[in-house]
Amino acid sequence: MKRKILTLIAAAATVAAMAQVKPGIEVLRQNGFESLQGKRVGLITNPTGVDNQLKSTIDILHEAPGVELVALYSPEHGVRGDVHAGDHVDNYTDPTTGVPVYSIYGKTRKPTPEMLKDVDVLIYDIQDNGCRSFTFISTMGVAMEACAELDKEFMVLDRPNPVGGNKIEGNLAEEDCISFVSQFPIPYLYGLTPGELANYLNDEGLIGDSLKVKLTVIPMEGYTRDMDFRETGMPWVLPSPHIPTPESAVYYPVSGILGELGYMNIGVGYTEPFKLFCAEWIDAEALAKRLNDRKLPGLLFRPIHIKPFYSVGQGTNIQGVEVYVTDKAAAPLSLTQFYVMEELADMYPDKKTFDNANEKRFSMFDKVCGSKQIRERFSKNHKVADIEDYWNKDVESFRQSSQKYHLYK
Repeated sequence: MKRKILTLIAAAATVAAMAQVKPGIEVLRQNGFESLQGKRVGLITNPTGVDNQLKSTIDILHEAPGVELVALYSPEHGVRGDVHAGDHVDNYTDPTTGVPVYSIYGKTRKPTPEMLKDVDVLIYDIQDNGCRSFTFISTMGVAMEACAELDKEFMVLDRPNPVGGNKIEGNLAEEDCISFVSQFPIPYLYGLTPGELANYLNDEGLIGDSLKVKLTVIPMEGYTRDMDFRETGMPWVLPSPHIPTPESAVYYPVSGILGELGYMNIGVGYTEPFKLFCAEWIDAEALAKRLNDRKLPGLLFRPIHIKPFYSVGQGTNIQGVEVYVTDKAAAPLSLTQFYVMEELADMYPDKKTFDNANEKRFSMFDKVCGSKQIRERFSKNHKVADIEDYWNKDVESFRQSSQKYHLYK
């Protein structure tokens, strides 16, 4: 056992030595926690909040000289990652530090005044996946609002955007589709780090009723916005069960919107989450050929036959295609699922998505899209051409408006 522990410690040290990028928590530490001295600190985090040796930000702040960690705040999945996706989180005491843990993914998703009464500064340290529908950025935004209302400080310990700092896709979320999976009017893929996004939300008046919080962002060191996550050398800790690798974050927008309908298996329940499009009635070889014949930039498709372990099609032999992103910059990641839906509608007219999917799921589909227009326009003919302009209409304007918040070249 002792030898195994030493081996793990040595492996962690090797990872740290290889890292090209220091996350915000390491930069904060190397500066002696100067901005937190004498302050009572609250922390929103989960298992992704670690340094390059996999030490939790919870434990780092708990041990930091001159810093008093007084509260933890649990988003989806829990601060230690022991809660299943979508399940409510309860209040409890962290057994390692003895610090109280308040749930902000249960009865409330916004820290209450009672939860924040003993806190001077609330810190956010979570690895994001770069997609609007991932709930952690919603947690960050409503926590900023809570701090602004109570005149509390807010700090973001920055981390990379695994989809990339230049990848922007999708329309701005519209007012009638604002929800915890589209909390703010930003594109589906927004091309900012958590710290950059926090600055954008704060300075663009998107927090509460145009509130402004006392915001500090601790930037990373060594990061450039064109970096692939693997290039950072940082260890990847899965932010949710179906994002086991940095590559999974890239595939999440490829099929995640369609996945809301439960219409076919998208790799969840198998070993390739968000990489697949499979159903009993699909001819794998024919679908792969049709999609490859379209020569979609940065994408290749191969036929695949699977028997899912759980989720859609559990225990059934189904087939379809596996997606390969060969050029992330060029690939229309979020439109890929609509190209698949178009081809399937042409191959199987009686299987058109919106003629067969559960209507009770349409509302969630719309919220994830950030607009009812996408479903309403696409369902008329099941053609990407009917939604492409609308889906991309806000990309360039957002690119321009967000550039001044870039912390990295």
